Amino acid sequence: MNPRSACLACLERDPVALLEAALWIAAEHDDSVVPARVMAEVQALQQDVSAGLPMLPLSELAQPLLRRLNALGFQQDEYHPLRPQAALLDKVMQRRRGQPLALALLSLELARGLSIPLEGVNFPGHFLLRVPGADHLLDPCGGRRLYPADCRELLGRQFGPQLALSADHLLTASPLQMLQRLSRNLRQLHASHDDHLGALKDAERVLQLGPGTAADYMARATLYQHLECPQAERFDLEHALLLSDDPIQRLRLTERLSHLPPASQSVH
Repeated sequence: MNPRSACLACLERDPVALLEAALWIAAEHDDSVVPARVMAEVQALQQDVSAGLPMLPLSELAQPLLRRLNALGFQQDEYHPLRPQAALLDKVMQRRRGQPLALALLSLELARGLSIPLEGVNFPGHFLLRVPGADHLLDPCGGRRLYPADCRELLGRQFGPQLALSADHLLTASPLQMLQRLSRNLRQLHASHDDHLGALKDAERVLQLGPGTAADYMARATLYQHLECPQAERFDLEHALLLSDDPIQRLRLTERLSHLPPASQSVH
């Protein structure tokens, strides 16, 4: 079974093997990655984390778990420009540095193993966590509590004051959504370091894991442009045009399509 198939198979399990799926994504980029070996390291980490947790009800242990992870050195990767290793889970385990989503995936695995209730929240720009039913969110990078005012401030710092906080920003993330977001992060990171083939793997996975947006098809079209694959580029630009409801974006897509060679005709 190849890494992509193994990743998808993890999503068919009950419960979903989310962290292992993320490790198979890493294995797709580096064939020296052995997910079972990294999962054994996570098991050892779980014991270290558990030993440092206070004697509290399970429903109150999510924040102590995140603080314990932080004390063990797991922190947000602040390197600029950010590199793909910030989102590749095997590298996050080695370096103890990662993007918020990567740290959240590790935290969710540890919480599951320790029966601590915790779920992912698809907050834009900075993935967050939540104890089901709690009146606050948790930052996976250290465990800080975020109430609505904090969420508005975080949103404003990343997108400006014009974007108002809405209920859609606080929705629970499914395993598929988390892996799709991880794949988008990796697509961006690989592309920003001119690894177009690596980014193409991520772009394909994004569209395999769930419905793609116009931006997803445009991102893959740009990769095909770099790789000089005009017919594949045309296919994705046409899909983006169908999905886009932005008049300016549609105009730009139409113009870009006009500069591509015509679609090859089938011979009958």
